Amino acid sequence: MMAEERILINHQKIKSRKGYRFVKRFFDIILSVGGLIALSPVMVVIAYKVKKEDEGPVFYKQVRVGKDGRHFEMYKFRSMVPNADQLLTRLKDQNEVDGAMFKMKHDPRITKIGHFIRKHSLDELPQLINVLKGDMSLVGPRPPLPSEVKQYTHYDKQRLYVTPGCTGLWQVTERNNVGFNEMVTLDLEYIKHASVKYDFWIIWKTILIIIKPNGSY
Repeated sequence: MMAEERILINHQKIKSRKGYRFVKRFFDIILSVGGLIALSPVMVVIAYKVKKEDEGPVFYKQVRVGKDGRHFEMYKFRSMVPNADQLLTRLKDQNEVDGAMFKMKHDPRITKIGHFIRKHSLDELPQLINVLKGDMSLVGPRPPLPSEVKQYTHYDKQRLYVTPGCTGLWQVTERNNVGFNEMVTLDLEYIKHASVKYDFWIIWKTILIIIKPNGSY
């Protein structure tokens, strides 16, 4: 079945959830501030290790696409060599997933400390700043690259109906075990059934995955 033949989400219904969005934003602010304070010692250690390995930048900023197609700069701890973006063109033919996304299990661009922080999802911690700014939420679909969105079908673009998240249903279930189409299906499943209770369940699962990784790379 082609993507466009699948049942589309009622966008107006998603937009009408004002109460849920208010509560979600309230918890985003409280938990992101609390997280930045509580995890600051861990973040300082990670920053030191990243800098020490190759003297490159500690943080990595990348333009991503958020709610309704708005572009923003997403922050991460740098887990790859400084010229990783330039090297990507040489690796495109080694992509291990189908669709508008690049994933490579043994990506040669990843640094030694990068392997560890990616495995435990610690490279994502600076995204708490994005949450505080309102670019992202704690829970939501993975924010795509502009180049990925250019390949999206109308069906895929439904992922952009909501604010992207640091974690989501895809990350806490299948993660890298599935391809792009399956990721979209999981994201839309979340969007259709999103609730405060669902969000906290995903956050709890995310904490467990940080302790016991589920195949991230």
